[in-house]
Amino acid sequence: MSKKRSFIDNTLLFFKGLSMGAANKVPGVSGGTVAFVLDFYEELIYSFQKINTKAFKLFFNGRFKAFFNYVNAPFLLLVMGGSMFSYFSISILLDYLIRNYELYVWSAFFGMIIGSIYYIGKGFKWSKTNVLFTLIGVVIGISISLMSPAKENTNLWFVFFCGIVGVSGMTLPGLSGSFILILLGNYVLLLVDSVTMLYKTVVDIFSWNWDFLQDQVRIKYLKIIIIFTGGSAFGLVVTSHILGYVLKKWNHIVIAVIIGFITGSLGIVWPWKKEVFKSENGAFLKDFNGDRILENYQRYFPDYHLKETWIAILFIIIGFGLLLLLDMYSKRQNKLD
Repeated sequence: MSKKRSFIDNTLLFFKGLSMGAANKVPGVSGGTVAFVLDFYEELIYSFQKINTKAFKLFFNGRFKAFFNYVNAPFLLLVMGGSMFSYFSISILLDYLIRNYELYVWSAFFGMIIGSIYYIGKGFKWSKTNVLFTLIGVVIGISISLMSPAKENTNLWFVFFCGIVGVSGMTLPGLSGSFILILLGNYVLLLVDSVTMLYKTVVDIFSWNWDFLQDQVRIKYLKIIIIFTGGSAFGLVVTSHILGYVLKKWNHIVIAVIIGFITGSLGIVWPWKKEVFKSENGAFLKDFNGDRILENYQRYFPDYHLKETWIAILFIIIGFGLLLLLDMYSKRQNKLD
């Protein structure tokens, strides 16, 4: 599965990682869908599968070059490096766009997901069994979107579990890890407050300021982000082994369920919705940045008399068009190969 790539291919792979990382942070959007559509999903799962006992033996025996090649490290470094970099670049831009042009951003995502369904499903061999499993995937996806969020939970075992489940957006197309964290009640705790505390700690360390070691609140959040990261790493390896096995044994059924998941996720990214924020005793709860904490969404049908509705529809078409361009690019690449 490991491939030799040109400089241009490596650059594109880094940007694919950027796209996946940005998607993972947006509730309702799955990084796994990005990986699937941009055609590096199976190599991603394969590479994570290679993080096993043999890999650890190679590493601890000092056979670093063999370890590097065995785990497909060039691929993982580019994809994961791009994904991590997105949290300090593309994700910041996305946060800004969602805050200021929310309807249009969700519309573009909605169009891209419809395009993803077309892109994945157009060459798929449909049978009664595959249709059944697609419908199962749709039902599960819709059911998840309608669930009510739990309350925030700082128990470290639960945080570790959140890491395992939250990383699902990277390995399971159509299943948004960020949205799952909202349902578990820990989205703000893990992806906002803890990340903010980590950023402040990094700044303090580079400033040679160690006062944070006496700050019990800061230490608490650092423990949480470490445990969450550990759970995510564990989840990536475990789920990739499971997915690698089922993809090999029941490839068409898995893809059918994935198409269903992605279709079911359309309800989460439906552009016309109002945010419902967490409140207590009549007052809105807020995070460290002073922002209100999102609880869920209230969806509604658009008013076609409004200009912004037609602009949003245009963005849906643009989002769908991007996937059509990707389809054309893939066909061209296949001809060149």
